[in-house]
Amino acid sequence: MTDDDRAPRDPTVDGYSDVEYVEPVSAAEAARAGLRQLVELTGREPSVTTSLEATEDGWLVGVEVVEAHRIPNSIDLLGLYEVELDVEGNLLGYRRVRRYQRGKGEVD
Repeated sequence: MTDDDRAPRDPTVDGYSDVEYVEPVSAAEAARAGLRQLVELTGREPSVTTSLEATEDGWLVGVEVVEAHRIPNSIDLLGLYEVELDVEGNLLGYRRVRRYQRGKGEVD
C-alpha cells in the first residue's frame, strides 16, 4: 500500500459531489405524506388519494378532501388538490385544482 492509497480521496474525483445521498420515500409513503400534510395545513377532512406521479424532483400527489358537508352527503362539496413533495416526502407546495359536488361536475 502506498501513501497515495491511504490519503483521503476527493469525492468529486469519482464523479460524486459533496451532496449527501438522500433515501427517497416509496410511492406508498409519498401518497400517505401528501394526504397527511394537506389535511394538517387545511384542516379539511380527507376523502381519498386520487393520483400519484413521480417527478424529477419528487412526487405529485392528487388528494380529494371534503370542503363542506351537506345533507344528504351525496352533495358534499369536495376539493381536488395537487400536493408537491420532494424525494424525502417533504411538502414543497399545494394547490386546489378543482372544486365540485360529490357525484356532479365542476363547481365554480
